[in-house]
Amino acid sequence: MKTMNYFNIAEFDSPDLPGSGQNMKPKVLEMLEEARKRFGQPIHINSGFRSIKHNKKVGGKKSSSHLTGWAVDIHCNSSRDRFELMKCLMKVGFNRIGVGNTFIHVDIDPEKPIDVIWTY
Repeated sequence: MKTMNYFNIAEFDSPDLPGSGQNMKPKVLEMLEEARKRFGQPIHINSGFRSIKHNKKVGGKKSSSHLTGWAVDIHCNSSRDRFELMKCLMKVGFNRIGVGNTFIHVDIDPEKPIDVIWTY
């Protein structure tokens, strides 16, 4: 992937595995860069790549797309920001979206159904 303008690869590290952000799929990072550009304000990554141990600790599913670098959780707890951010994420091609009270999960895992939105 070319240089990122809005993110540092370490933002995608599993907390227990420094350097693991390198396991993120380049396409996901490219799409996030474009979404951030469109959104026009900082995007805070809550969770990018996860080790099996960290995924278990946070209650992630055994088949979590975070384990393979296809997913990120983005901090968001304002209704207005959530709406604008979701528009940007969908415009750049994210087609699997989970919405929580304080975050938005996005992924493009090719092993899972597309064009879905769920809630936590």
